Amino acid sequence: MQIEPLTYQSSVVVSADPEKVYALVSDVTRTGEWSPVCVECRWDDGHGPEVGSFFTGRNVNPERTWETRSQVVAADPGREFAWSVGPGLVRWGYLMEPVEGGTKLTETWEFGAAGQEMFRERFGDTAPAEIAKREQAAREGIPVTLDAIKRILEG
Repeated sequence: MQIEPLTYQSSVVVSADPEKVYALVSDVTRTGEWSPVCVECRWDDGHGPEVGSFFTGRNVNPERTWETRSQVVAADPGREFAWSVGPGLVRWGYLMEPVEGGTKLTETWEFGAAGQEMFRERFGDTAPAEIAKREQAAREGIPVTLDAIKRILEG
């Protein structure tokens, strides 16, 4: 059975140039300022926003607290910053596109086959409900995140 990735993305226009937007979103140590779930991130071994670097995030929701380890998979200043949780389970990223008056910032989320399969192994019969929770969290969280990033950049 082929597992199709679950994806979601949303965009906002911010009054800042793409390089300034990139500088903010690629500084994972500031993630707690805009994420509704990830309260803090730290670079592993002192690395920074470059492809291949790892960082650890601490996440909190009403049900639990957990950590994830992610690897940067795209680091193109002013254009794209993305990471893979797991790695290889879920891909998150930001795309920047210059537009009149600033930058169109798009946040992307992809819950791929490997991540869904890991959930099936981990959660068994309740996996579909757990996967649906993650998809709903992305759909609700991405617009909140983008609004917070916009406030930071324009404030």
